[in-house]
Amino acid sequence: MKCHVCGSNMEPTITSLPFKVNKTTIVIMKELPVYQCEGCSEYLIDDTVLEYIEKIIQNVDSAAELEIIKYAA
Repeated sequence: MKCHVCGSNMEPTITSLPFKVNKTTIVIMKELPVYQCEGCSEYLIDDTVLEYIEKIIQNVDSAAELEIIKYAA
């Protein structure tokens, strides 16, 4: 797979990423499988992974300011 930004190769990797759920809540998703560019560090999340993240985020306590969740498919 080629990067849409710089054209370098995208490689599968595991990382942690923040997601803003609402005005006051941020979720950090740990051990998230993504594709990351070797050249510019741009990343892509697979559609099935993103769907699962959306399900997880729907169940987050909206009163919390920060939650750290380990991704486990």
